Amino acid sequence: MWIENIKINNFRNYDNEEINLGKNINIFYGENAQGKTNIIESIFLSSMGKSFRTNKDKEMINLNKEKAVIEISFVKSDREGKVKIELSNKKSIYLNGIKLKKLSELLGNINIVIFTPDDINILKGGPQNRRRFLDIMISQLKPNYMYNLSLYLKTLEQRNNYLRQIKEENKDENLLEIWDEKLADYAFIIFEYRNEFINKIKNKIKSIHKDITNEKEDIEIEYITECNNKENYIELLKKRRKLDIIKGYTTKGIHRDDFNISINDKQLNIYGSQGQHRTAILSLKLSELNIIYEEIGEYPILLLDDFMSELDENRRKQFLKNIKNTQIIITCTEKFNIENNNFLIYNVKEGKVFKEK
Repeated sequence: MWIENIKINNFRNYDNEEINLGKNINIFYGENAQGKTNIIESIFLSSMGKSFRTNKDKEMINLNKEKAVIEISFVKSDREGKVKIELSNKKSIYLNGIKLKKLSELLGNINIVIFTPDDINILKGGPQNRRRFLDIMISQLKPNYMYNLSLYLKTLEQRNNYLRQIKEENKDENLLEIWDEKLADYAFIIFEYRNEFINKIKNKIKSIHKDITNEKEDIEIEYITECNNKENYIELLKKRRKLDIIKGYTTKGIHRDDFNISINDKQLNIYGSQGQHRTAILSLKLSELNIIYEEIGEYPILLLDDFMSELDENRRKQFLKNIKNTQIIITCTEKFNIENNNFLIYNVKEGKVFKEK
């Protein structure tokens, strides 16, 4: 699949811009704070229905403007389509001119894999970063996953509210069993999705990582959860009930899931070097790209936001060698050479895009 055209109106620092893209590599270069990442963000927003930079839609609307509009025309092997996002007091999403009622109706139309400089924190940072990585990947392929995750989080919030009521208002703690049952139902569904995809990553990441590191490193990924059995999770909630009441929140559940990555039998987030973290995230994202290909029969769009600057020349070559038949959208501060003549270059300056090649 590939994006043919992007129209941006009053989005971030853009007034009114139209960009025609090539099927292969598209390089957007320019100084910092000129609007390069805003192009990547507009594509991500049209794919996922939300930004990877902010939770506040108002921040994406051009200053002193009331509404921002993004229109993206895309081509898949079996159809063409158009996604339109309107941001104002509320967000409206349209697919082929029809207003969508649920976010899950958008997911899976424009499939993406995104790299940003912050992605190194997926492995170096806390578990919430790794859960978010899984959520983005799975929800594109299985929109029902996001629906169940949303139900789980709503139930979790309700349970947490009732925990505080037990502590502050002496409510009947036996009523927690209602929330425990619902929470366990959703948790096990989410576990099954995550477990399936972690296993798919396992099947991909070892060979990809060996190729990138010239056979020097062996990588392993391990899923960490306490929700792989519904009955056991309900029992765990009962055992933790007194502690949960004291703390006022649910201390165990799918919202605490994590995964570990080890290189040559050493845990990456403890013993890994900066270079190993960069290479491991490359392997993880390339695994994601290949899983999406196997699921939908075509490669997703690859968004590289100032990521190539994080790599030395050898890693850059190894990375690009592993990518074929994929539309790539790259942002960077300076032009750089690619061993591929099939690419377009755009200069971005003060919210304007100038095609050079």
